[in-house]
Amino acid sequence: MKAKTLFQIVYFTLIFYGCSNDDTGPENPPPIDSDVIEEVEIRLNPSGAAPLTALLDLKTNEEVMVQLTVLGQNGTASSVTKKFNTTGTDFELEVLGLYADHLNEVEIKLSDTSGNTIETQTLSVQTGQLIADMPQISIDVPSNASAPVFNFVNYFGFSENFRPQRPFMFDQYGDIRWYLDFSNHPQLSNLFYDNGMTRLQNGNLLFGDASTTSLYEIDIMGNIINSWSLMGNDFHHHVIEKPNGNFLVTVSDVSKSTVEDVIIEIDRNTGQIVTTWDLNIPLDNARRAWPTDLANLDVDWFHANAIEYSQQDNEIIVSGRTQGIVKLNEQNELSYILAPHEAWGTAGNGLDLNQFLLTPLDSGDLEITDMDVLVGNSNHPDFEWPWYQHSPILLPNGNLMVFDNGDNRNYTNFGPYSRAVEYEIDSVNKTIKQVWSYGKERGEETYSRIVSKVSYVTDNNSILFTPGASVGQGVAAGKVIEVDYDTKSVIFEATINPPNSVFNISFHNVLRMELYP
Repeated sequence: MKAKTLFQIVYFTLIFYGCSNDDTGPENPPPIDSDVIEEVEIRLNPSGAAPLTALLDLKTNEEVMVQLTVLGQNGTASSVTKKFNTTGTDFELEVLGLYADHLNEVEIKLSDTSGNTIETQTLSVQTGQLIADMPQISIDVPSNASAPVFNFVNYFGFSENFRPQRPFMFDQYGDIRWYLDFSNHPQLSNLFYDNGMTRLQNGNLLFGDASTTSLYEIDIMGNIINSWSLMGNDFHHHVIEKPNGNFLVTVSDVSKSTVEDVIIEIDRNTGQIVTTWDLNIPLDNARRAWPTDLANLDVDWFHANAIEYSQQDNEIIVSGRTQGIVKLNEQNELSYILAPHEAWGTAGNGLDLNQFLLTPLDSGDLEITDMDVLVGNSNHPDFEWPWYQHSPILLPNGNLMVFDNGDNRNYTNFGPYSRAVEYEIDSVNKTIKQVWSYGKERGEETYSRIVSKVSYVTDNNSILFTPGASVGQGVAAGKVIEVDYDTKSVIFEATINPPNSVFNISFHNVLRMELYP
């Protein structure tokens, strides 16, 4: 050990109860007895928008590598550890996974360039309370995960017309460990992100904002990294990143009399629109195959609520709440229509839409010819159409999975169940086969008329089934249910109850996401 000098007895500053960057630490902060650390300071919520984040400023007198651990309240499975692989003597490091209203312990482990531990120090960080609109989270089926598991909730549970929206992450114990609050932000104080935020390939977060009609890239600390104008279009629902970095966005063309029926691709580098899909052209905007709806169907006839990109053939898959699911190429030409065979006529471009309808197959790969099943009046033991669906996703096996909300199921108004359902689709032969589903057996307990999502969790070979509104006999609650794909057993389940809600919506969707990018 090196001999200690007066200058090596160093001090650190903690920001207590930090909801603003003006908070200060204690008048006489306790010293750290260190041979290596020269200066250390923790700055809570440096962006002003992420109250459970901090930056660690650290200076050392020799080259080191740093590992940070926020010690969990539920043992090692709840401790958040991040090893930073760079070496140096001057660091600014993100501290993520703090608990609200808690004196958090942050362990700093220093190693030499060979990976040998030099010393370990522990700092304490006091955080403020959660904002009042955050929900109660109950764990219905505990997880057996041995490390932290984070669920990213695109939350809607606010009393004043959803705005500003505030996403959060909670761990497998139901503790909120991260959230954003743009209430005092100069640009995003009226944030309406609709479907919510997704993670970019670079680890940052992407979302659209209906209030400013722009797309935003932010880091996990809540800092705006970049933004893109929608060039006069209105944002609604969904934006995703293509593998090439461009963005696919559902928009409303303000020059048109209809809404939520246009998709655009924005070049990430130039900000220009490079492709437009106007759904009035390949589809029939006069089609009405349902008795009633929440929207004015003469204006909002399609209601595009999600998009998926098919890298295999460079086509897009679009979910229209009141029409079905369509797949289109870059020339805005249909590849298929996934919907009951009811009332399909002539498209805006003059084509007969019936030629694009998918024919269902039974479990023996025989065509289902029962007209009542084809048009959607009844179900087949091996096959059901999705109704007013959300969240089309392509699985690793190439199949399509959707959240089948069940609103207007078989043209009989509500429910009484929602499903995660997987379809095997042959685009050439125009056939569709149902190969997996979950949710019907849960009935009204997991029925969500609106919003909601499905995701595939690669590490667990599981499905995240997340009904976001009115589950449990119409109360304002949402559920996060992780289902083992092979056995259909529930391996994790949580219920999210907001204190306030509009239309009984708890969240639009939930994603499984790492806390550190």
